[in-house]
Amino acid sequence: MKSALIPTLLLGAASFLMLDCASHAAYVAYYGPPAPRVERYGYAPGPGYVWIPGYYSWAGSNYNWVGGRWTLPPRPHASWVAGHYVQRYGHSEYVDGHWR
Repeated sequence: MKSALIPTLLLGAASFLMLDCASHAAYVAYYGPPAPRVERYGYAPGPGYVWIPGYYSWAGSNYNWVGGRWTLPPRPHASWVAGHYVQRYGHSEYVDGHWR
């Protein structure tokens, strides 16, 4: 009786552990970034400068704030497209800011 009970208990414990691991492996939580900070950017350092707003950058386990900055466009008539989130394949993806 004892010898039959031990494999049953081991099998039950292994099943429980496998279910517990599987449930954690399948669990996915997405937490978006906090609300953007309000930045005060003052005056441009010179003619032609464009303000690039700050944003939250994902650092693997949390978001880090990257402050805004003044910069010159790379070419005449270029406009800055701010970074933003888009829905793709059932989750959110961040599209970096870029010049258009």
